[in-house]
Amino acid sequence: MTVTLADVAARARVSPATVSRVLNGNYPVAASTRERVLRAVDELDYVLNGPASALAAATSDLVGILVNDIADPFFGIMAGAAQTAIGEGGSGRAGGEKLAVVCNTGGSPERELTYLTLLQRQRAAAVVLTGGAVEDPGHIAAMAAKLAKLADAGTRVVLCGRPPVPAAGDAIAAALTFNNRGGGRKLTEHLLTLGHRRIGYVAGPAERTTTRHRLEGHRAAMEAAGLAGGLDRLTVHGPYDRRSGYDATLELLRRDPDLTAVVAANDTVALGACAALRDQGLRIPDDVSVAGFDDLPFSVDAVPALTTVRLPLHEAGARAGRLATGTEAPPPGGIATIAGELMVRASTGRPRGR
Repeated sequence: MTVTLADVAARARVSPATVSRVLNGNYPVAASTRERVLRAVDELDYVLNGPASALAAATSDLVGILVNDIADPFFGIMAGAAQTAIGEGGSGRAGGEKLAVVCNTGGSPERELTYLTLLQRQRAAAVVLTGGAVEDPGHIAAMAAKLAKLADAGTRVVLCGRPPVPAAGDAIAAALTFNNRGGGRKLTEHLLTLGHRRIGYVAGPAERTTTRHRLEGHRAAMEAAGLAGGLDRLTVHGPYDRRSGYDATLELLRRDPDLTAVVAANDTVALGACAALRDQGLRIPDDVSVAGFDDLPFSVDAVPALTTVRLPLHEAGARAGRLATGTEAPPPGGIATIAGELMVRASTGRPRGR
């Protein structure tokens, strides 16, 4: 026999309206009354009708987390931390907890918009968008319009590792951005300090904000050292995966056989670069130094361990989860820039010549 809201009210000796207030968490209720209602929920094993509740309220108990690729540790770490923080936002006894759903876009701008539309239809309480954005004017305009509609419907929008969306205005509740330019500059400055001058760069997809910002940091360091010439020739773009790092490094060696260092767009790309150098009979870092970005878990266990820029992915994801559920106040101005930390390891050293 299906347990109803009225059954819970009778067991807790309160009105159905009071039960609804406790379960939806949208009205102050005395602690003793709340405890009595939740005890009745437990005893009767009552399950709240989510769709009906969403129709009655402005939003549902659903939170969407959008990622490019859940198999990529960069996104997996942030999404996992956000999901945990979102799950901790309620009592665990049908008293305001949220259901976090991870949406894998595959890096497709169209899938990103589709998922946002689906979450809008479900009256999602919040959405968390992770990682870099596509720098296409049409997509930016479509995203700004979609996020505005979500915000107007009561959905809290949080960005994690992504810069604010132009023209989105007040639709963004909070944005946690990584200082990718600063990290890229630190990494290249480290190589320059060691004495490297012939430095190749394996960049990510050209249309991504993360790619552009990290590359801008690298080029700023090179230009400050008087090495602006030939930067385009020693830059190769590709996906953020190992194969791209492998193929791009071979291309860089073809363009400049005397290359002494390779900077990779992220740590996964750096692993591919290392494999390509080894297959060419080159030693790391004796012949060619290699650096990555992100400090993913495998970076310290690579052979040799990768010099990289550490981003606090878990901390950022957890904070985004708290911002999504409203258990943490937004940063001043709604935007917080998170710096990376240079991690110097065995994959970089002084150039020795070949």
